[in-house]
Amino acid sequence: MILEQARQAAGLSQAALAAAAGTSRPTLSAYERGRKSPTLETAARILEAAGFELAAVPRVEFREVAVDRGRPIRIATSLPRLTVERALAVVALPLHLNWSDRGRLFDLSDRRQRARVYEIVLREGGPNDVLTYIDGVLLVDLWDELVLPQQIRAAWQEVVTGAVETQVA
Repeated sequence: MILEQARQAAGLSQAALAAAAGTSRPTLSAYERGRKSPTLETAARILEAAGFELAAVPRVEFREVAVDRGRPIRIATSLPRLTVERALAVVALPLHLNWSDRGRLFDLSDRRQRARVYEIVLREGGPNDVLTYIDGVLLVDLWDELVLPQQIRAAWQEVVTGAVETQVA
């Protein structure tokens, strides 16, 4: 699946990617369809030929934080990262997040609109929403400007502060 996604993102045919990676088109097809499994070395070579790299990134998990009133808040254990395209995309938030302004488009490349989306997602969203709409680096950049309820800010503060300390170190 990941090999096929990388190939398509690079705009390459199976034959072109197979040739660039030093493998055959039928073998690449078998990898993409899950009929064969490449070694890590082979997968890395194919991804590199498509302009990507194989990398280990921290898995973002969520923990529940109790609050005085209302439902518990789900907080990421580390800040998620989005691709540049997703982090700066134009998005329409789903109804469960943006019920009062249904269908509105937000341009995440615009700082004010991105801040509004982050405020909505942190207040109303769950783990999947955080992973879909929030980029950790951009969250850290906006953190002091976001208008958030005190309990939400307090719950997220440690992970945001930890991210800042990690970047400085």
